[in-house]
Amino acid sequence: MIARRYLLPGRGEGFIVLVAGISLVAVALGVAALIAVMSVMNGFRAELFDRFQGLNGHAVAQGYGGRLPDWKMVVEEAKKTPGVVTAIPLIEQPLMGSAKGRVEGVLVRGMRIEDIKHTDVIAKTVQSGDINRLKAGEPVVAIGARLAENLGVRVGDQIALISPDGNVTPFGTVPRIVSYEIGAIFEIGIYDFDKAFVVLPLDQAQTLFNMGDEVGMVMMTTVDPDKVERYLQPLAEKITMSAQITDWRQMNSALFEALVVEQVVMFWVLSIIILVAVFNILSSLIMLVRAKTRDIAILRTMGASRSALMRIFVIVGTTIGALGVLLGLALGFLVLRFREQIIAVVSRLSGTNIWDPSVRYLTELPSKTDPVEVIGIVVLTLVLSFLATLYPAWKAASTDPVTVLRYE
Repeated sequence: MIARRYLLPGRGEGFIVLVAGISLVAVALGVAALIAVMSVMNGFRAELFDRFQGLNGHAVAQGYGGRLPDWKMVVEEAKKTPGVVTAIPLIEQPLMGSAKGRVEGVLVRGMRIEDIKHTDVIAKTVQSGDINRLKAGEPVVAIGARLAENLGVRVGDQIALISPDGNVTPFGTVPRIVSYEIGAIFEIGIYDFDKAFVVLPLDQAQTLFNMGDEVGMVMMTTVDPDKVERYLQPLAEKITMSAQITDWRQMNSALFEALVVEQVVMFWVLSIIILVAVFNILSSLIMLVRAKTRDIAILRTMGASRSALMRIFVIVGTTIGALGVLLGLALGFLVLRFREQIIAVVSRLSGTNIWDPSVRYLTELPSKTDPVEVIGIVVLTLVLSFLATLYPAWKAASTDPVTVLRYE
């Protein structure tokens, strides 16, 4: 009851209430910033992880010299390996793509028709056209949305793929140029892939690259990507003479390790906001103790114990922190709910594209809230708020009523 009374402004205590209010808002902003930033970074990592692995699998068995003659044996052995879910043969090579007088660098991938249809990041992201138009033996391809924009093409247009591995003539090697009809345009959501990917049937890719019945690699997915090395160890020993296995950690290690480091650093940097807010709680409680010195002395003479006085000021400070946490949670989830609209407004006001897909990899700002992290942020804030109350509470409990009331 006394703690509740001290939370309300008394006569001449407006400045103390102002400082306490600033502390509450600062705690709320700190909590909201931590929740919003950590959720966005979790979403960013999860989206990249899902789309990279949806397109590149958890590991690849790559043939030496870029060719894998006995790929059927590798596929068969992979499917027999416990923990391996899929094994997909494919060819992947960088080439040049040309259409309507424009030229772009492209990444050509040849896959079996059934594998293309079962690759969700391609088959389920078609923006125009139909993935079913890709058929074995027919010169029809699917391309990324950004590549289509850069080349100025749409479904039904022609795209020419230029291979430097062409015919040898007395005047040198003549690049090989093969035209294909665009049957579908897809948008994976990763800018670098959408601006370069060209998918075509495996037999067409084998013809384009003069590979006969060979492929370049076998892409594999496993039950648990975090245990991919353990699952594929037996397979690696069986096919070591034909291919070398590389898992997703080796292929994208620098990117994902950088994201983890950035996430940890951002957490502790933003925690400083909460720490500053906690210092404001500390200062407001010190001023409150000074303003209530006479009341504290009277309570001591009436028999109030030191622990009871400490509890009063601990409750006051912790309540400020708890209210800040509740406000911060509401504000943080509100920011996440309307994050796209907020970015659009800020971009319009600043005149710059804050979320540039060519820089950020993804075309949209992702979000994934981790309940464990939210609980950690709440607990951290409440613990710091509690610790900030101990010194003022101890000073209040140490008040000597004789000294204070001597001249009353």
